[in-house]
Amino acid sequence: MPLRSVGVCFVLLLLATLAIAPVRAQDVPGIEICTVEKTMERRTSCLQSNVDFLQKTITKLTLDHQQKLDAANRQIDALKTVVAGLQKTLGDLQFAQTKIADDLKKKQDAPPPKDAQK
Repeated sequence: MPLRSVGVCFVLLLLATLAIAPVRAQDVPGIEICTVEKTMERRTSCLQSNVDFLQKTITKLTLDHQQKLDAANRQIDALKTVVAGLQKTLGDLQFAQTKIADDLKKKQDAPPPKDAQK
């Protein structure tokens, strides 16, 4: 088979494949420019499609942001708990420090034992 007829066979095979499984265009959601539509029905449909897209986008973003706010509020509550625990620990340490300082001052102010004077 000459090279030319192989090329022709390949093209025919490719065309046959495309005819069997036609490629369908996908409608990508997004904002369309509706001013290019000539008829009022198509323009109205285009505008309604834009409104639907925007409503879906707003709903999705609202849910996403609400989830982020809920997660942030949970984190804030956890941090408040940690801060309360740290404040309690700090209070306990300050109390212990004052007690030790008071005990040390009492020892210094106390008269020396009688055995130590001899």
